[in-house]
Amino acid sequence: MKLVSWNVNGIRACVKKGFLDYFKEVDADIFCLQETKLQEGQIELELEGYHQYWNYALKKGYSGTAIFTKQQPLSVKYGVGDEQEEPEGRIITLEFDTFYMVNVYALNAKRDLSRLDERLEWEDKIRAYLVELDAVKPVVYCGDLNVAHQSRDLKNAKSNVGNSGFTMEEREKMTDLLAAGFLDTFRYFYPDKEGAYTWWSYMAKVRERNIGWRIDYFIVSERLQSHLIDADIHSHILGSDHCPIVLEMNL
Repeated sequence: MKLVSWNVNGIRACVKKGFLDYFKEVDADIFCLQETKLQEGQIELELEGYHQYWNYALKKGYSGTAIFTKQQPLSVKYGVGDEQEEPEGRIITLEFDTFYMVNVYALNAKRDLSRLDERLEWEDKIRAYLVELDAVKPVVYCGDLNVAHQSRDLKNAKSNVGNSGFTMEEREKMTDLLAAGFLDTFRYFYPDKEGAYTWWSYMAKVRERNIGWRIDYFIVSERLQSHLIDADIHSHILGSDHCPIVLEMNL
């Protein structure tokens, strides 16, 4: 089984930059999007053989997630825990026979950290939700999680300490999640690899010089470890300020 996650930073713009060519080429069983930035009816994607699930933000041109899957899920949920509404369109959960697929566009603390407290509350809520699901069946959790966990997950760690996405508080929340029985799949395969990034600023020459951050993840229940085949970062794929990430599993 091949799974792909990609923050497309606006699916309509990404489609104009070759999204469908990549989608067909990668031939994923499940393809997750973050930051779709549109409302219902603003795009019609002809994806033969896929079921489509979209979570739109109430605010126009903002946030949003989607999942395209070859296999029809047993159930679909938008929101966390008992919440049935998710105004920023940040999460979709699909239930399959043997696992849950959770696609998330994590809350950004903002440059001035004005949403940091809200972000930390979000992290606690997401962790509790994933643990709750994991008690039923294994979880595959993916998306733009808006945090570089370790110093090797961004180019300029020292100068970014305390900045949004690299605060100690956000990093500790990722540590807490992994300690709750989950595995960062890329680090499982490549624990010491450096220069492996998934997001680059649009500033001139930043991507060409690979001054980036790894903030997109596939995280799975630890008991799925023996099912993992490989994790990859498709940094050569353009069309967004993020690149796609790929997880291959035997499920």
